[in-house]
Amino acid sequence: MSKSLSRVRAALAAAGLPAEIRETPLARTAADAATALGVTLDQIAKSIIFRGEDQGRALLFLTAGGNRVDPARAAACAKERLCKADAALIRAQTGFAIGGVAPLGHLSPIRSFLDPRLMEFDIVWAAAGTPHHVFAIDPRDLHRVTQAQLSDFTAEVKKM
Repeated sequence: MSKSLSRVRAALAAAGLPAEIRETPLARTAADAATALGVTLDQIAKSIIFRGEDQGRALLFLTAGGNRVDPARAAACAKERLCKADAALIRAQTGFAIGGVAPLGHLSPIRSFLDPRLMEFDIVWAAAGTPHHVFAIDPRDLHRVTQAQLSDFTAEVKKM
């Protein structure tokens, strides 16, 4: 078992949550994960990382799979300018590689923000530390364990 996957399993256990991690053929994108799990796209909790320009720290935006983070709205929530986080920063501060960033089990504490759309579901699915592993979680538990600020930071997505 990978170190990343082990950290997620341990974080779930420490929070008193079931560590039911499912292996998928590929869950690098929200669409991949939704297809593999047979759920709606918005039931996938995407982990989007930005770098805060003030302190150079990673910030985590957990959003519904069908939503897109609006950088200006995200910056307003964070109360600082944001820029793209590179793979090195993401790995150093979260311990995860892009495509498998979990919402918990990070190497160091991370400021987090949660898309209210995720709260509309009984269960959402999130990356479990690798591009091939996901776990189910009640969004209220996700909100609690990540200590994320419930914030409106998404762009309007045109539904067809």
